[in-house]
Amino acid sequence: MTASRVLVLNSGSSSVKYQLLDMADRSRLAAGLVERIGEETSRLVHEPLTGPGAAGGRREQVGPIADHEAALKAVAAELAADGLGLDSPELAAVGHRVVHGGTKFTQPTVIDDAVLAEIRSLIPLAPLHNPANVTGIEVARGLRADIPQVAVFDTAFHSTMPEYVARYAIDAATADKYSIRRYGFHGTSHAYVSRATAALLGRPVEDVNVIVLHLGNGASASAVRGGVCVETSMGLTPLEGLVMGTRSGDLDPAVIFHLARVGGLSVDEIDSLLNKKSGLLGMCGDNDMREVLRRAGEGDEAAGVAFAAYVHRLKKYIGAYSAVLGRVDAVAFTAGVGENAHQVREAAVDGLAELGLALDLEANAVRSPEPRLVSADYARVAVAVVPTDEELEIATQAYALVTR
Repeated sequence: MTASRVLVLNSGSSSVKYQLLDMADRSRLAAGLVERIGEETSRLVHEPLTGPGAAGGRREQVGPIADHEAALKAVAAELAADGLGLDSPELAAVGHRVVHGGTKFTQPTVIDDAVLAEIRSLIPLAPLHNPANVTGIEVARGLRADIPQVAVFDTAFHSTMPEYVARYAIDAATADKYSIRRYGFHGTSHAYVSRATAALLGRPVEDVNVIVLHLGNGASASAVRGGVCVETSMGLTPLEGLVMGTRSGDLDPAVIFHLARVGGLSVDEIDSLLNKKSGLLGMCGDNDMREVLRRAGEGDEAAGVAFAAYVHRLKKYIGAYSAVLGRVDAVAFTAGVGENAHQVREAAVDGLAELGLALDLEANAVRSPEPRLVSADYARVAVAVVPTDEELEIATQAYALVTR
């Protein structure tokens, strides 16, 4: 029997998302979420998708789960109840989402003690994410030390950006000393969607230039030439770039100095303001695009301005990345807002006919879980809606590495 299953783990500070996939046919066997780890009201939701456990459907349990080790043991028990236990010889690898790989990790990597130490050393670059990623790895290694644990990095897909794109125009010695450069994030999503868009067009990925717009609560854009990222909107951290749910995106750095000198805000207060209290939330009090659209449609001025700012920033990046790529074959919308908010797609493309973009408004208004084209037949540049699948991307990369 050839081991073909991959367990994908996305460990957050108080949560673990997981999927078990069979890479023989790229099918999902189970998926779930553990949230509020460390609280009395911890919650585990488990959904068996195929096999003998699927008939019973979704299961949920609420109660204290002390830490990540207890969380992963609970996940293992749920999988075992469906005949999909982690002790199965069919499990080929565990794939871990790791947010920051710095400049060292540009490919999926089998984790050993040295690799884990390097990931831990990158915590200053991702203090909210890498510690939880490390914890998930440590616990999973303890549960199945005999199989490969593979780290797949959010930053890796963007490591192909030219040096003149990755560098900020600051003193080079200072930048090098503190590892200050543009890394980019959401890389697994951008990698998956850029390839899926090429497939949707029926063309080899090497022949397709695509602008990917990953629009969720966090949002990022990338310019992908022939499957290779040449520019992305997020930078040293996920704060740079597009207007997001709670993040400001692009900002004059002097705003920070002004808030410190004139407003008397501390560094931590400014950090919290720009990351957690800005973007749509800061502008109108809602970070859920559905609410922003509802309010704007009812004439709410603050929501209308926030939506206009969100769309304006999108247009700027589409235009800029059209210039970077020279030739654009497709613009692909993905993630929660990109896949589901047809009003965002319509507003972002409106007025860009000179760039070759035009929508089929009826096709654009249809919701579907399938990848699809929503551009007008006469448009020179395709507009695609491509549901992202970061778990499948992580599983694909991990499985390819361990079966070479």
